[in-house]
This record gives sequence, C-alpha cells and structure tokens, in this order.
Amino acid sequence: MNFLNQVVLADAASGNAFGTYGMILIWVLVFAAMYFFILRPSSKKKKEEAQMRNSLEIGDEITTIGGIMGRVVAIKDDEDAIIIETGSDRVKMKFKKWCISTVDTVKEAPAKEKSSDKEEKTEKKGLFGKKKKDEEDK
Repeated sequence: MNFLNQVVLADAASGNAFGTYGMILIWVLVFAAMYFFILRPSSKKKKEEAQMRNSLEIGDEITTIGGIMGRVVAIKDDEDAIIIETGSDRVKMKFKKWCISTVDTVKEAPAKEKSSDKEEKTEKKGLFGKKKKDEEDK
C-alpha cells in the first residue's frame, strides 16, 4: 500500500496524473478486448458442440475427429459413448461422444424458423440492416 501511495504522489508531483490511471485504463481495455475476441467466442463454440453431441439420434451420419465416417447404431448415455457402423461390411466401433467432429445428417428446422428465413430472404436490406430508400418510396 505504501508503494502505491508513493507512485501516485510521484505522478501527481511531476504533473503527469494520467500516467498511473492511464496505464490501469489501458490494461482494463486489453483484458476486455481479450474477453470479447477470444474467451467469449470459444465458450459459445463449446456450447454449440455440446448441444450437437447431446442431440445425436440413432441413424445420424457422423464424422469423428480422426476422420472415421459412420452411422450411429446405439447411444450409451451411462458410458457417454456411441457405437457407429462404418462401410458396407458393417464394422461396428465404440467411441466416446467427445470424439464427434460433425453430424452430417441434415435435419429439418422447425416450421417457425423456416417461415422467418423466407421473410428475411425476400426483404432486401441495405447497409446496417436498414431498408433501402428506393423500396420505401414505392
């Protein structure tokens, strides 16, 4: 505490009051930028991956992180594992759920999402999502 008082008094005596507070402000801005550009997107991606793995169904086509492609034939929630079947020779392999890279099965979106997507596609927007003035005048 004594050292901090000496630094503040030294800055005030030299006429540079922005020095200490300015450095603190810069560090706060650096950590805020790191949060918004690094930590927040990675946590969002982890949530999406967890949701993808938890929404697996029997019959889904998947790709593992090792590149093995197959169809899910069993899901064992107690072991947090799945059994997939690969190729025409029907080889079955057991994997942990964390090894799933992608789910290749295309699932239909709910009806509400489909209708809102069509409305957005037909409506033309300019910069920053605002309607163009030409269309408003018509």
